[in-house]
Amino acid sequence: MTRDYSQFFSSAARPDPSRRERSLIEKLGWQPFFAQQTSADALTQTPPVRVVEVHRNGLHVLGDGIDTLVPPGPEATVGDWMLHDPERPAASAVLHRKSLFKRRAPGKDRQLQLIAANVDTAFIVTSCNADFNVARLERYVALAFEAEVAPVILLTKTDLCPETAPFVEAAEAISERVAVVEVNALSAEPISRLAAWCKPGQTVAFLGSSGVGKSTLVNALYGHDEIETSGIREDDSKGRHTTTRRQLHLVPQGCAVLDTPGMRELQLADAQDGIADVFADLAELATGCRFNDCHHETEPGCAIRAGLESGEVDPGRLARWRKLAAEERFNSASLAERRASDKAFGKMIRSVLEAQKKLKG
Repeated sequence: MTRDYSQFFSSAARPDPSRRERSLIEKLGWQPFFAQQTSADALTQTPPVRVVEVHRNGLHVLGDGIDTLVPPGPEATVGDWMLHDPERPAASAVLHRKSLFKRRAPGKDRQLQLIAANVDTAFIVTSCNADFNVARLERYVALAFEAEVAPVILLTKTDLCPETAPFVEAAEAISERVAVVEVNALSAEPISRLAAWCKPGQTVAFLGSSGVGKSTLVNALYGHDEIETSGIREDDSKGRHTTTRRQLHLVPQGCAVLDTPGMRELQLADAQDGIADVFADLAELATGCRFNDCHHETEPGCAIRAGLESGEVDPGRLARWRKLAAEERFNSASLAERRASDKAFGKMIRSVLEAQKKLKG
């Protein structure tokens, strides 16, 4: 059957989605932003599919009437939209992204790791217990800001916490641009409390450490236990890994939900703007420094040091800003060196191949 994709190119001619059954690609988050990168005729030849899982042997993609594995080839991550080429699946084109979560790959390998693409809202999940960590939350918020995704901090395990106010206050102090929501993942609260973000056609991602309740929240949106969950260790409130890979789910509310494994290491790179957004108050204050390259240490006329002396600047927040900014600069420089090295190596290989070709000629 030939499918009609013209509705995505003209908002005036588009039927009211509340009066008709949504197609699978609409439920998966297909929007005019993606459709306008191609044409209605091209879409009939190479229909749109979305990556819902990444495996070693390929990409699991879904689309209208399509549920298949695309062989390795396209550089894509969970959430990416592709134009599926049924004749040459490995040549399927990846569409430009609305947003992209990325980090420096764990370990010593100087590469960027793609986490997820085309997310509308990032639910940053943390527990109201000993695992609560402001510095970690700031990293996740910076990651979201850099990706131009709206972050929402979710405080879970509220049913086990006698007093949640200190956790709410600490989370709200991170950024005035971030909503903070208390939610009991084991109750019916998630559906109502997250409804404003979990609308049909939207894509939301649950990010956070292991054991904070990400998979439990996804199950709450499902209305039943779709995903396996496990508890935390009682001695230190640390979580156990249950989710082992990133996976996109469709829940009854009509939105696409990305569940992610807990990340033990979140090294930011190419995220200077995101960090500046998290610490916007300090970045704004720093514009009052006498020198543009002020390190806020011993330089005269430093507005940050003056703020410390007056009590306007919190020493802990300043220390976290310095640490995160320094880490990001180091990681970005390391990745730039790796890219330059790879480029030089590629150039050398091409030169050798061209020389061999001339000799054979």
